[in-house]
Amino acid sequence: MKRLIALAATLPAPLFAASFERPVPQAQTEVAEFWFLVASITLVASLIAVHMLVRRR
Repeated sequence: MKRLIALAATLPAPLFAASFERPVPQAQTEVAEFWFLVASITLVASLIAVHMLVRRR
C-alpha cells in the first residue's frame, strides 16, 4: 500500500513540470558598457594603489 501511495504521488510530477526554455541573450546596452568601463578603470586604479603601497614596505 505504501508503494502504491508513493507511486501515485510521484507519477504525475513530471506532467506538471514546465518544459525548459533557453534564455535569449540580450544585447549589452550603452549604459552597461559605460558602467563596465568605470568599474574597469576603478579596478586598475585600485590595483596600482595597492602595488604602490606594498612596494614601499
